[in-house]
Amino acid sequence: MKPAVFLDRDGVLNQEVGYIHRVEDLNLIPGVAQAVRRLNDRNLFCCLVTNQSGPARSYYGMDHVHALHQRLCNLLETEAGAVLDTLFVCPYLSPPEGGTNPEFARWSTWRKPNTGMLVAAAWEHDLDLSASFMVGDKATDIDMAHNAGCQGILVQTGYGSRVLSGDYQHHTRPDYIATDLADAVNWILTSGNRE
Repeated sequence: MKPAVFLDRDGVLNQEVGYIHRVEDLNLIPGVAQAVRRLNDRNLFCCLVTNQSGPARSYYGMDHVHALHQRLCNLLETEAGAVLDTLFVCPYLSPPEGGTNPEFARWSTWRKPNTGMLVAAAWEHDLDLSASFMVGDKATDIDMAHNAGCQGILVQTGYGSRVLSGDYQHHTRPDYIATDLADAVNWILTSGNRE
């Protein structure tokens, strides 16, 4: 089994702008492509894990989510030759939380802070969750990491600084608080003497 670095999308890889209705509005946070490339260069498995409730809220379909991820991957490749090894998306949202599209309006073990996406990734790609890291900008990212036995890193981009100040979601105890993804990658590489 191998360790992995799990990455949230909005606020970690790309700018947090709410629901992205136009594909061209997805733009990387500066330095992200280079940070992912450093993980690639150390042969660390990179896996996107993201809640995307747009389809459940009937804002747009899964084809739009796929188009956004194609743009994300293209930008990573163009800027630094960086690659995400696989992508896991949870489009589900229960009706009490706002899900309206019958195809996606349901409770799911994949929705953070539940661990379904991490468990599925570990099963499919032979990953060691106890040696892995989750990088996110929300308390639910850190909760999911700890629920799955990973180390959780909270970046201060996206909603991260609001989580730390108590203005968003709830307080959490990340294993490391990073300025951004580049800082998180520095910590990952040095914590395991992988540099």
